[in-house]
Amino acid sequence: MTHLERFLATIERKPVDRPATWLGLPDPLACPALFGYFGVSDIRGLKARLDDDIYPVEMPYHSPSADAIYMALNFAKETAARDERTLTKPGFFEDYSDPDDVKRFNWPDPAEYIDPALCRKAVEDAPDGYAVMGVVWSAHFQDACAAFGMETALIKMLAEPEMFRAVIDRITEFYLRANEIFYEATKGKLHAVLIGNDFGSQSGLMLSPNSIREFVFDGTRRLIRQARSYDLKVIHHSCGSVYDIIPDLIELGVDAIHPIQALAAKMEAWRLKDSFGERVSFCGGVDAQHLLVNGTPEDVRAEAEKLKTLFPTGLIISPSHEAILPDVPPANVEALFSINKYTFCER
Repeated sequence: MTHLERFLATIERKPVDRPATWLGLPDPLACPALFGYFGVSDIRGLKARLDDDIYPVEMPYHSPSADAIYMALNFAKETAARDERTLTKPGFFEDYSDPDDVKRFNWPDPAEYIDPALCRKAVEDAPDGYAVMGVVWSAHFQDACAAFGMETALIKMLAEPEMFRAVIDRITEFYLRANEIFYEATKGKLHAVLIGNDFGSQSGLMLSPNSIREFVFDGTRRLIRQARSYDLKVIHHSCGSVYDIIPDLIELGVDAIHPIQALAAKMEAWRLKDSFGERVSFCGGVDAQHLLVNGTPEDVRAEAEKLKTLFPTGLIISPSHEAILPDVPPANVEALFSINKYTFCER
């Protein structure tokens, strides 16, 4: 099977020749050690050595204040570094209560900062045969938290719901417009999209399922429908324990849920397989909190083999976090991808 064939079969829970795998998005600080260990000079070479199946392409976004779509909306009252997220700092809308005040923010026009030609080039530069996945995030809930400051946002949600809705709806509109530009520019060349928000903590959801349904999932539904209208597979990301809203995500139309934070409550791979394995696929599962950091290569290899047995299809085996951080030994990355039956050359 090609990488794309294997990815699509896995997403659709059809038989595969081997498990689909994905490296994720290595942190730039982790790359020198990975490149040195595997004897490569860049991410493209690393992925070829590991023989994984997904080639992620981040939506190109360049404005005077941001070089990534997830940094496009800077709500921080205090000056923040160009690459710093500001979820917990006081946000622009902290003291506003009238929904009409949503107009006071200087909302950027994504068309000014997303070049369709750069989008096409980014996707066309992906190596042949891969499942090409657009990384657009569209984290409308997280941005709504940043718009007020997270604690204030959760209070506004309950005390001033119309104000919260006005802000999160306007954020959703920004992402729908940005994604439309990206999808139109890459039509027919993109196979999947990664969107999402972090809803979970280690022990459970950060807010009630009903609050997520009432205030967040309308925007999620619109983002998913938009992607599916371009015939894209939708992988939905949320860290933490999201077991209680997986039925909602299935109803909303996601094709796979990422990243199965393995040590979070009720996120054991066997539980997810038993509860939802007939209705949705997954991506992740190899613990990045403890196992990949502190385990031996033999431990990592055994866990990957266990997942392979549990999910003969329906799981893209990957770290349980989108990023490989610098504290993950390269030998453990090699062990994870040994399930690809790839023979690593001597270094």
